[in-house]
Amino acid sequence: MAPQVTGSPRRRRPAFVQSRSTEQRTRHPAVALAMALPCAVLLVILFGGWEQMANQAQAVVDLLGR
Repeated sequence: MAPQVTGSPRRRRPAFVQSRSTEQRTRHPAVALAMALPCAVLLVILFGGWEQMANQAQAVVDLLGR
């Protein structure tokens, strides 16, 4: 026999409702870049993705050159 859930189910707030705490400021794009760039460089070095990155960059340059 399946167990029965007792009590009232929890109600979720709609996604568009913000919390009543202080308004959160957005992060500057340069800060986000400074956080992500070291991780990207580390992954490129660890997995040897330099050649693939160069190939992708060349493909983008070729597309922009048309």
